[in-house]
Amino acid sequence: MNDVVLIIGGLSITVAETIAAAGMLAGLLLLGLLMIALRARREQAQAQAAAAERQRELDDKLEAMTRLHAEMTGRMQTMAEVFGSRQAELTRAIGDRFDSLRGTVHSTLSENAERAAEHLGKLNERLAVIDAAQANLQGLASEMLSLKDVLSNKQARGAYGQGRMEAIIRDALPARAFEFQATLPNRARPDCIIRLPGDDRPLVVDAKFPLEGFAALREAQSEEARAASLKRVRNDLQVHIRDISEKYLLPGQTQDLALMFVPSEALYADLSEQFEDLVQKAHRARVLIVSPSLLLMAVQVAQAIVRDAAIRDQARMIQLEVGKLLNDVRRIGERAGKLDTHFRQTQEDVAGLVTSTEKVLKRGERIEALEFEQKPAELPIEAVPLRRPA
Repeated sequence: MNDVVLIIGGLSITVAETIAAAGMLAGLLLLGLLMIALRARREQAQAQAAAAERQRELDDKLEAMTRLHAEMTGRMQTMAEVFGSRQAELTRAIGDRFDSLRGTVHSTLSENAERAAEHLGKLNERLAVIDAAQANLQGLASEMLSLKDVLSNKQARGAYGQGRMEAIIRDALPARAFEFQATLPNRARPDCIIRLPGDDRPLVVDAKFPLEGFAALREAQSEEARAASLKRVRNDLQVHIRDISEKYLLPGQTQDLALMFVPSEALYADLSEQFEDLVQKAHRARVLIVSPSLLLMAVQVAQAIVRDAAIRDQARMIQLEVGKLLNDVRRIGERAGKLDTHFRQTQEDVAGLVTSTEKVLKRGERIEALEFEQKPAELPIEAVPLRRPA
């Protein structure tokens, strides 16, 4: 049997050789299967090791993320506490600053109002004094004395005229506005000079009116005596007008007009009625004849000028004080504007801080809300990058 020869395809092969070849082929097949099984087991072990490594790395990343989340939550709480304390401090500082500024503004306005009220009170007091003096002058103007008793004595006549003139002027004008028996640059001494505001040249008043001729005219019984008395009055008036014009009208040193005082309204009426040509001549010589009422009117004009000058001075002071008050109010407005700008900037900064805080909180909430539902084997290693907290 061992020598049985098979003829296959023209080749002669013994059975023993065929069996040996089949056994060799089976061994080779078994060896290949064993190698394949070993390779599959090695690959499976490598896959399990890789999966375990990925699982470990994923656990590390999850732990790092959990730690980072805890750190971020702590920092966010700290930032919220810091922002809350800073905002409270800022609010308190702003309130203190505003209260201080409001107190300063109130005190400044109160002081300025009190100062203005004080100046207005002083001005009203001065105006009341001037009105009282004017009332006194009106009372003095109503008093009339008998000219006949006065004309009986020459010295009494002079004292009477001087006294009436001084009474009218002293009661109507302040002491600094007049002077009695002053000396002019030419050494002449008029009965009174009146100083007008804004002009260094004084206004001269003469009270030495010649009354003897008028007394004789009143006592004349015949035509001859009357004519003589009229002539005497005319001569006395011409001489007196010339003396006033020459002694008291000094170019550039006194006013261009002088006053000749007549101490009686009745005497002034007789003079205007019977000697109108002399009155006109006196006007041409720049000498103004005045009765007590006319002197009072002239003094009232001078008084109005002095009062207007005083009012202008006081008004100028009031304007200066009001200007200072307006400057203070203007500076207060500017400082309030600057403070308002600071308030707006502070509000904008606080709004920016609140916005940033809200963004940080939203990001923290998004991180806190993350869900890791995927399987560990399906998560790639590079899916969650790690970042250091800023």
